[in-house]
Amino acid sequence: MAHSAVLFDLDGTLLDTLDDLGDSMNVVLKALGFPVHQMDAYRYFVGDGVENLVLRSLPETVRTNEALVRDSVTKMRAEYSARWKDKTRLYDGIAELLDTLSAWGVKTAILSNKPHPAVLQVVDHFLGKWRFDAALGARPGVPIKPDPGAAAEVCRLLDTPPESFLYLGDTNTDMITAGSAGMFAVGVLWGFRTEGELRESGAKALIRRPLEVLGLL
Repeated sequence: MAHSAVLFDLDGTLLDTLDDLGDSMNVVLKALGFPVHQMDAYRYFVGDGVENLVLRSLPETVRTNEALVRDSVTKMRAEYSARWKDKTRLYDGIAELLDTLSAWGVKTAILSNKPHPAVLQVVDHFLGKWRFDAALGARPGVPIKPDPGAAAEVCRLLDTPPESFLYLGDTNTDMITAGSAGMFAVGVLWGFRTEGELRESGAKALIRRPLEVLGLL
């Protein structure tokens, strides 16, 4: 079956959010008296929800302190809400890709492990020019990626079978999600992780520039 829909990851795929996420977490760490991290380290901390970002960022010796972790998550949410658009930008070529997909009438959706209200806010601000058929983030009671449940929800919302989807993402979490959901996993090489990680976690195609998606449709 020809691919007729595209499901996008958000952070590291459509938007370069790394600096705003890293800056926010470093403010939290500094306030707690813990070492801060270089931005490159955050490439491996993000992608699996804010709770995992906080856990990976905190010193290993305090990660079992549940009260501290909860407090750090709360502080991280507050810091990010204050600077989520300071340095974030669309990756080069994304606007052209979305323009073309819209002109072609291709169904599009977004699935992120970012909290759902933040997804709606970010999408409206940076991607409001384009219409997405669905945009879902992390919600209470719904397992986050790599659980395929939310990807299956996207299929239902778009009334489109999973085998019709290209799933674009930049991490192993995305490739595993795509494979588990029965979608065609496309690893993007402009994001946060490496080509090796994407290949090892099930990428069926790798692309270096957004417009290369068009050749897969």
